Amino acid sequence: MTTDITARAAAPATGRTLPRWPLILIALPAAVAVWSGWVGLGTLCGFGLVHPLPGIADGFTLNTAITLPVGVEAYGAYALGAWLTPGTAPAARTFARRSALGALALGMTGQVIYHLLTAWHATTAPWPVVMLVSCLPVLTLGMGGALTHLLRGHDPDTAAIDEPDTAPATVADTRPDITPATTADTRTDTAPAPTRTRRGPSTAARVAALRDKHPDMPATDIAKRLKLSDRTVRRYLSAAPDAPQAVAA
Repeated sequence: MTTDITARAAAPATGRTLPRWPLILIALPAAVAVWSGWVGLGTLCGFGLVHPLPGIADGFTLNTAITLPVGVEAYGAYALGAWLTPGTAPAARTFARRSALGALALGMTGQVIYHLLTAWHATTAPWPVVMLVSCLPVLTLGMGGALTHLLRGHDPDTAAIDEPDTAPATVADTRPDITPATTADTRTDTAPAPTRTRRGPSTAARVAALRDKHPDMPATDIAKRLKLSDRTVRRYLSAAPDAPQAVAA
């Protein structure tokens, strides 16, 4: 019983999802006002009917004034969605936030300019307004392409394919830069002692043993028997305790 109560208290509270249909009531009047304002401002700035397909469809005409509401307001909504969507990359989120606020500011400025010119019964817009409005389609195209590139470059589905593996190939060396002073002493103390190979009796012992066995054997015969030189045998015999007798022999 206590476990169930603790689990319910630890579980996050989920609120009821609000319906989306009120957004339609909010968006419809705003879309009508924005559309009419941009189209009217575009007409005052020289936007109007054109034949986009001359020689192919001469009767087809297009009012270029619709490029303003479609471009500016559509990009504003697109950038706003990228800004507020969880999981957006930091670089894309920063660009989306700034450009979305800029697009909304341009939209408000355009509406203000149009209604002021209409209130003054102007038939054409001043040249600074014409210059600003003429740059908006190109400006929104550049911002839309840049934002799409940033969002696409950090798409989780394509990150494993497009982005290289940046994991280090080797493990970082965590050893200190300065070797402790006791390392050399430890190695010296724990170094294994050199092994000694077994050898036979020394030359002096062999000479002495042969002389003890054959006291009357001359030094020359001892040298031949042990395959030594006469000088070597005489030196060992003279160094023995009974050197005078050995040399005399």
